[in-house]
Amino acid sequence: MVHSQKLTNLQLELIKLFSYKIAENQVLEIKQLLSNYFADKATEEMDRLWEENNWTEETMKEWSNEHLRTPYK
Repeated sequence: MVHSQKLTNLQLELIKLFSYKIAENQVLEIKQLLSNYFADKATEEMDRLWEENNWTEETMKEWSNEHLRTPYK
């Protein structure tokens, strides 16, 4: 059975770029732009959560000392 999955709006936009021949250094620049964009979005979301939850430096220290591993028998 073949499962058909639609492309996302981002995938469709990127496919439009495939019709252009560009230099390898430009491909790397585009990859870096995309990486930076998504890293910025992740940072924005973490900043929002940090403020919304009133997290502090102490919260991070507490988390780093938590042991959440599943105990094995």
